[in-house]
Parts: sequence; C-alpha cells; structure tokens
Amino acid sequence: MCAVEPFPGGENVPLDQRLSNPVDTDRVLADLAAAGDVLGTDRVAVMGFCMGGMQTFRAAGTGNFDRAVSFYGMITPPEQWRSPGNDPLDALGRPEACPTLAVLGGVDRWTPEADIEQLRAIDKVEVALYPDADHGFVHDPDRPAHRPDDAADAWRRAAEFLR
Repeated sequence: MCAVEPFPGGENVPLDQRLSNPVDTDRVLADLAAAGDVLGTDRVAVMGFCMGGMQTFRAAGTGNFDRAVSFYGMITPPEQWRSPGNDPLDALGRPEACPTLAVLGGVDRWTPEADIEQLRAIDKVEVALYPDADHGFVHDPDRPAHRPDDAADAWRRAAEFLR
C-alpha cells in the first residue's frame, strides 16, 4: 500500500488554506503511477476518499491501474482543483481507463445527482449509491455522517470489486 500527499510542503499550513489552493494534478498522477510501480505487483489498484476519490477518478484514466475505487470523489471539482483535459469525467471516458467503482452518498452536496448520472453513463464505471448517505459516511464511526450498515456494505462491495 502507498499513499501520496496532495499538498507536499504544506504540512505547516492550516488545512482550510491548503484546501483553497490549486492541486498540481500532473504531479499527483505521476506520484500515484510511481507508487504503483514501487509495489512491484502484477495488478495494482488505486483507491481514494473525497479529494483522493476525485484523484482516483483521474488516475483510473491513465492506463496505469487495473481497478479503481473512489469513495465520494468529486465528479465536478471545485474551480481551484480543475485540470482542463484531466477532469474526472474526461479521464474515466478514455479508452485506457480501468474499471472503476464509485461509492457515493445520495445526499452528498459534493456529488449532485446530475453528476452521478454522468458517471452512470460511462461504461467502465459502476456506481454504488447509498441514497440516505452523506459525504464521509464510511469514515470514522465517531463522525456524524457515519452510517455503519452502509459503510460495511460499501467496504464489502469494494473488496469484491478489487478481487
């Protein structure tokens, strides 16, 4: 397992400030590909949550991964995280894109219904929608959005998808 840092060098910068900064998508995708290469395995999957889920959508379109699982990844990024030609829907629509599981909540403001329908239209994307779930429903049980039954089912589906 490998993880990449979306804002390298920003460890001493408050989170809200880091989140308002642009993301170097090319660097993140290169870091993800390098992380996959380091593993030295026959098959490599990419998985991410929230912003990492958005990057997972992008990484799925690079041809570097066999499978991808995105937990509540933004389908239409906020302005500061947009990357022309490399936004999630563009990436997932490429011929080299790998099969992708999108785990989404039905009441998540970051993944509106219209965006989810665009994901559903992409052949290589399987959408697992939890109608009453909000953003972060799989996260830490101490968080208000956590939904234990939905989280357990989402993990089960992700594990099956990655087999």
